[in-house]
Amino acid sequence: MGTASVFIWAMMAALLSAALWVNLATWIGAPVSTTHSVVGGVIGAFGISFGLFLFGPKLIRMVGGRITKLNPMRAYCVALSAAITVIVASWLGLPVSSTHIAVGAVFGVGFFREWDAERRIRKARLAMPERTKYTPEERRRRKLVRRSHFMTIIAAWVITVPAAAILSAILFFLISSAVG
Repeated sequence: MGTASVFIWAMMAALLSAALWVNLATWIGAPVSTTHSVVGGVIGAFGISFGLFLFGPKLIRMVGGRITKLNPMRAYCVALSAAITVIVASWLGLPVSSTHIAVGAVFGVGFFREWDAERRIRKARLAMPERTKYTPEERRRRKLVRRSHFMTIIAAWVITVPAAAILSAILFFLISSAVG
């Protein structure tokens, strides 16, 4: 999917979500402004499209192939577990990030592969005790999840929430000071 089609889909999603919000707010009797809803949706669509344009290809490459290798079955497990997690969290009323959940599912598949490989090696050693044993350095090298990506993503998860809170507070202060 090219950048232009992603932008078009994001704009359509923004306009549809604005229309749904106007209808829902009107139905429940909340004060609503169609102009604000549409402008907010369009600004959100531009932001998402711009972010995808700048960082999307790099993020897709890292999550899809550099954290751990994904084949169709593993990718299906990632998508299914992420969908179930988002649905359950929504049902419980928890605000979650579907992107964080999907990346966590990729790590989960990779860590399961490591655990399963270790289990198979231990089982093979019991059957064939003369089998060569790997040094600790070789075992670390053979890990199926790249730990450098793991630590980078964990750090990003820890940093993004406070950074977003601080940025939104600053923007609120600036806008409320400008408006009066």
